[in-house]
Amino acid sequence: MKGKPLQTISLDEVTDKYIGKPGSPKREAFDNELRLDLLGEAIKQARKERHLTQEELGQLVGVKKAQISKLENSLTQARFDTIIKVFNALNARVSFNVELLNQIVKLA
Repeated sequence: MKGKPLQTISLDEVTDKYIGKPGSPKREAFDNELRLDLLGEAIKQARKERHLTQEELGQLVGVKKAQISKLENSLTQARFDTIIKVFNALNARVSFNVELLNQIVKLA
């Protein structure tokens, strides 16, 4: 039985179709959640490479083990300074990229 060949589509096309186009509120929420997941995984990986428990890392940072767990599992939106403290305690270099979009900014 000969059928129609399968069509291949990109991940971007699937995301646009089912999540929303870039810039839409639903897509922005999805992208932010994905970034938090990646950040949590980076913290967890660095902690394990340093042979630290969540409790030990929490002590270095000055937070409880539960806060480290929440960060690693992306269950909380931590303050920026807490994230920086975590990476400093892990002796990890942090690099952030800022991309300016082609949008006009008007002052009121």
